[in-house]
Amino acid sequence: MLSNAALQDMKPISADSHVVEPPDIFISRIDPKYRDICPRGIDHETRGALYLVEGISPVAVGGAASAGIPADQLKLEGRTFANLHRGGWDPKARIADMDRDGVFAELIYPSVGMAICDLTDFDYKRACMQAYNRWLEEFCGGLPTRLFGVGQSAARDPATMIEDMIDIKEKGFKGVMIPGEPGTEDYDSPIWDRVWATAVELDLPVCLHILIKRTKEGNAFNHGKMRGGKLNGHMMATRMLQDVVGVFMFGGVFDRHPKLKLVSVEADAGWVPHFVDRAEHFYHRHRHWLQGKELKRLPTEVFRDNVWLTFQDDRAALKAAEHGLLNPDMLLWASDYPHSDSTWPDSMPTLAHTSDGVDPAMLRKIVHDNTRDLFKLTLN
Repeated sequence: MLSNAALQDMKPISADSHVVEPPDIFISRIDPKYRDICPRGIDHETRGALYLVEGISPVAVGGAASAGIPADQLKLEGRTFANLHRGGWDPKARIADMDRDGVFAELIYPSVGMAICDLTDFDYKRACMQAYNRWLEEFCGGLPTRLFGVGQSAARDPATMIEDMIDIKEKGFKGVMIPGEPGTEDYDSPIWDRVWATAVELDLPVCLHILIKRTKEGNAFNHGKMRGGKLNGHMMATRMLQDVVGVFMFGGVFDRHPKLKLVSVEADAGWVPHFVDRAEHFYHRHRHWLQGKELKRLPTEVFRDNVWLTFQDDRAALKAAEHGLLNPDMLLWASDYPHSDSTWPDSMPTLAHTSDGVDPAMLRKIVHDNTRDLFKLTLN
């Protein structure tokens, strides 16, 4: 088993970490027409830190800043903003938390911004995401060689998404995060082809994070009546991303855009070998009567060349990579700081346990090189 020091020498990059949006970031940065209804954080007298977002239920923020809390003490509500990890919004505090965890650099995703993906008013959704991007630029600017932003786009329609991606690139962000469902036809429609071509031209990976797509039962932010209870309901996060990746794959998007980079974020990767085998079985056996598209490249090739996957402690993924069932070049380690699922502050011992017996050269790629190369990171 590798020592903590040996792992830190690899300069681990978390391919999925988060901010916790402070209470007032939208008010001064959103389009003035939405200022009266813009998202804002409050400290509720009993529920603690909440984000009020017009159009969805209040978002309990505590779970987004629960890293390091023992499992039997985890809860979404009860703590005020002042009692959350300050590193969620203060880059000076962030660096201390990163150093404590042995993390060299981080790709930054939103927290409240994931819930905002649920908004059905796409003009308002886009205004919220544009305001968030303005703040994220400031946040990452506080630690520019260690914090790298992934900007949000509402994917309202192809024209505005292209505008969003150009702005995201100009802000220095390294990827674009999109909601699970766009504002018009689905992502495999030819109307989006100019968007994916633009993503390739800009060398901007398209990122799909868990919890960016509702089901009729709800999601982690807006609990409906979940079959099997909330614990089973949370298992849907991985299935939701498989669904969106399948839209791209079976819709022929990668045939039309073979250089498109799609990133599945926080859904782990150990499921990929079975998913690919099952997808190819369905393609060969059932595509005719199910009216499937003829594909130039099969799922095995797509996942080998076009789909990257982040994980925290997915030993099955590392074993699959060792046995040639998963391309190790597409695996990206992450800490998920400061969320409830985070390995912080024990990321190095957790990684050591998860990767015990794994070839150190392959592990170095997964914890550093792959993320650096995919997102074109400039590091000290």
